[in-house]
Amino acid sequence: MNKTLVATALAAIFLVPSVSAIEIYKDNKNAVEIGGFIDARVINTQGETEVVNGASRINFGFNRELTDGWKAFAKLEWGVNPVGSSDIVYNNRFESVQEEFFYNRLGYAGLSHDTYGTLTIGKQWGAWYDVVYNTNYGFVWDGNTAGVYTYNKDDGAVNGVGRGDKTVQYRNAFGDVSFAVQAQLKNSSFYTCDTTDDITQAQCQADWESGDKAAQQVEYNYTYGGALTYKATDMLTLTAGINRGEFEVSFGNGEQRTAIDVIYGAGITWGNFDNDGLYAAANFNRQENHDTDNIGRLIKDAYGIESLVSYKFDNGLRPFISYNVLDAGKDYVIQPNFNADPNDEFKRQFLVVGLHFVWDPNTVLYIEARKDYSDFTSADKDQEARMALSESDGVAIGIRYTL
Repeated sequence: MNKTLVATALAAIFLVPSVSAIEIYKDNKNAVEIGGFIDARVINTQGETEVVNGASRINFGFNRELTDGWKAFAKLEWGVNPVGSSDIVYNNRFESVQEEFFYNRLGYAGLSHDTYGTLTIGKQWGAWYDVVYNTNYGFVWDGNTAGVYTYNKDDGAVNGVGRGDKTVQYRNAFGDVSFAVQAQLKNSSFYTCDTTDDITQAQCQADWESGDKAAQQVEYNYTYGGALTYKATDMLTLTAGINRGEFEVSFGNGEQRTAIDVIYGAGITWGNFDNDGLYAAANFNRQENHDTDNIGRLIKDAYGIESLVSYKFDNGLRPFISYNVLDAGKDYVIQPNFNADPNDEFKRQFLVVGLHFVWDPNTVLYIEARKDYSDFTSADKDQEARMALSESDGVAIGIRYTL
């Protein structure tokens, strides 16, 4: 058993992609640590310049030594917004409204053993992330083409590929090979209608119950996934994996249909992003019914590529370049209720260049710039504009202070 590889696998599920924590309590059985970072930046994009939060977070880790080599542990992590976000609203009087300071990112508990592996239950990074995390090191414009942050760049909670909700996961390692398998045990359903107008779930449900063929009840329940990691050499790592779920669609007239949500792919990594020297990584995926376009329409099928190359000098400077593409082509909309033009085209494509100054391992100053090359062609120009709204050129400078 390669205990170093087991330790690496455990570290991956505690805080991906980088791990940093301060031990605040320890006795002969229990330990508590605090981790996370504050990331504040100034960004210019879509014709505006403002101060924004850079996915700042705080987490607590708990570890307990048990008998016969077993350990129990837990992790709680919240996203925080240190820069503030207040808006003025008017409802017969002016009011100031603030967004929530905390939001849930991770929360799970588990057991681990050097021989028998690790079992975790809760909201945690999915097995699929093991396959593609290697290109997700840009601070501002991270990867949105590897099938992780699904449903218009959310956290991948619904289908378990990012920070999956209600997930049971098992990990272990044998020699230079480690693996993860998981099941997402949940029950969820919603209603949709054949209309381009705004409509409530309650009205769609009423239409479905009345026998309207255009109304649909959609169930999206369990998902399953797995990943393999092969540490070929000290510098070369290979990954591969798959994640699968199902949409069960019942029409108002009694017809039923099943759509499979699946993504599979592989990745390759050379080096370590935090170490001096060359780092290079790439991953490729194929997906069906797995993600949505920028206005919420389910994508029938697509392929995605992410790549990143960086070089960290001994003076702390780390330039990098990253290229990402998610190409669904034309006629990609699966659901008929959106009345999509078959000539609508979806191709998210962008280049990111950046320079990080790693003052010390826990303090990084950075500048990053994004150039968009996406193609969201549509005969409906209003729809085309809405598709392109979140895919703009931009530049940002900031500081990341890690605990």
